[in-house]
Amino acid sequence: FREYIVDRCVFNSSELKDIEYIRSTFYNKLELYRFSSSLGKFVGYTEYGVKQANYFNSQASILQSMKASRETYCLNNVGNEYRAA
Repeated sequence: FREYIVDRCVFNSSELKDIEYIRSTFYNKLELYRFSSSLGKFVGYTEYGVKQANYFNSQASILQSMKASRETYCLNNVGNEYRAA
């Protein structure tokens, strides 16, 4: 592996308030940083990841886009999962 990004939704119900959107960025299987909608910001896990998280957290447009991803990415897919079950 090299670099890859994983988007996921963690949920207990189909209500938006119960859904957490997480986007993690990895390099060689090591998580560098992630955005968590429950925190509303990026968190770094390595020296490089902390620098990236600080930069992304200083960019209001990036944070707004990531916060909106919870509704656009998760809400529809979670509803599909509940209907399928």
